[in-house]
Amino acid sequence: MRKIKELVIEKSLLTSALITIAVTIGIILVLSIETFRFFSEVSIIDFFTDTQWTPLFTEKHFGILPLLSGTLLTSFIAIAFALPVGLSISIYLSEYAPKSFRKTIKPLLELLASVPTVVYGFFALVVVTPFLQGIFPNLSGFNSLSAGIVMGIMIIPYISSISEDALHAVPKELREAAFGMGATKLQTAFKVIVPAASSGIIVSIILAISRAIGETMIVAIAAGQQPRLTLDPTVPIETITAYIVQVSLGDVQHGSMEYRTIFAAGITLFVFTFLLNSLSYWIRKKYQEKYE
Repeated sequence: MRKIKELVIEKSLLTSALITIAVTIGIILVLSIETFRFFSEVSIIDFFTDTQWTPLFTEKHFGILPLLSGTLLTSFIAIAFALPVGLSISIYLSEYAPKSFRKTIKPLLELLASVPTVVYGFFALVVVTPFLQGIFPNLSGFNSLSAGIVMGIMIIPYISSISEDALHAVPKELREAAFGMGATKLQTAFKVIVPAASSGIIVSIILAISRAIGETMIVAIAAGQQPRLTLDPTVPIETITAYIVQVSLGDVQHGSMEYRTIFAAGITLFVFTFLLNSLSYWIRKKYQEKYE
């Protein structure tokens, strides 16, 4: 009977793994097939070099660069805001905060990750943008700055929680050894504990970057829907995910070339995030080898 139970569990786990692989392959196939049809009508060179994206206009241009720049701009703003805040929170909770305070604050902090992104989007539009307009009078009503900042608030728990777990898991012997050598608490935290937990910290940053790049509702609501190749955070932009939502929920005819643009944009985002995650994984492995 015990062998039967173990066999059932083993097969269930194998089935779960195969289903996951099958779904991933299915997604890649759907994206690849539709993208191949799209590139049979549109030059792939123009797709990656044209600086205009107007597939829904009379004069059609299919340059992905404006959407890609919008995605990278909002993600960069989000990471620039969330990284120092999240790491500061994780270091404080791990090295300085009393245990009772840590047990209370950490679950409350993680609640930020459970807030619906559409709520964050409206918060960016009706609260953050008017506040920033008081500081920057030329700020547009739709812009990447407020969207990026609110995205940064959203991904703070991903960085702070996972990084804090990694810092907390560092053996106490390392802290005691640093104190025994005469190091201060600040020196111990930044020169001993943070390097020792670097692999976990990098994992949190990877997760946060992936979450920011794939975010949809915040940028769709607060950043606007004007694809433009710019690094100016004060003007409306459009990201890849926001464009996909715009076309998917619009009046574009299914099967048309305009509709196939969402698959070309989708596979571009997929390849980009895959390369980013692969690079980050390689960096994380290097850090692990360095500190093992």
